[in-house]
Amino acid sequence: MAKVTLLAYTPEPEKLVAAAAKLCYSSSSPQTLMDGLTPEKTESFLEMLQTIGHESPIEHVSFTFGIEGVSRSLLAQITRHRIASYSVQSQRYVREKDFQYVTPPEIAAIPEALELYEQTMAQIGESYDRLASMLKQKHTKALTAGGMEEKAAARKAEKMAIEDARFVLPNACDTQMVVTMNARSLFNFFRHRCCNRAQWEIREVAYQMLSLVYEVAPTLFQNAGAPCIRGNCPEGKMSCGHPEEVRAYDAVRKGKATR
Repeated sequence: MAKVTLLAYTPEPEKLVAAAAKLCYSSSSPQTLMDGLTPEKTESFLEMLQTIGHESPIEHVSFTFGIEGVSRSLLAQITRHRIASYSVQSQRYVREKDFQYVTPPEIAAIPEALELYEQTMAQIGESYDRLASMLKQKHTKALTAGGMEEKAAARKAEKMAIEDARFVLPNACDTQMVVTMNARSLFNFFRHRCCNRAQWEIREVAYQMLSLVYEVAPTLFQNAGAPCIRGNCPEGKMSCGHPEEVRAYDAVRKGKATR
């Protein structure tokens, strides 16, 4: 199951965004503007920014997340959001011993499908181990024949072996990463990935990320999420047709739902 942790973020993010925005209309210094902002003034100014669509100041704050228990399929999707920084556990350097994998809920809901899925994952794991062993044996022999000390040859051969053995690993294979985005990029990410039409795994990750940033910057992220939470759906005939559901779910994940 996906787990997202907020590892770090720009201190006083809302105050910094407000000061940066105010600087555009003021002759005062950045520090003077920061010092003059009370929580009330900060909140008021951020709400005004959102009504006029002035987004560039929110690029000054960034958020870093640890993401665990997600598939390589999710990795292929999240890295399409290019204004971000990613550090991902490498299958070239980390051997997948008894690799963990993500099981789609629709497969888990059918016992026969789940059994087939788990059998397939086990077979892939066995094939990966066999390929890695064959390749390591070949590379060790070649390296020692070239004069390399046996232990050093074995270490190098291991890395060479798993670099190619990883080609049999599935999209389901578990991975983990560190992701950093500025707030403007996060808004774009949430617009696309909190939508009902987003793939289920990345939608869950997006909502975990949104819940975390909303806790530390609620005014800044109060309107973040799928477009339909604050207006009409832009998907046209591709719309899910359930904006009320999306809005209710968004309220729950932000902790704003009526209890």
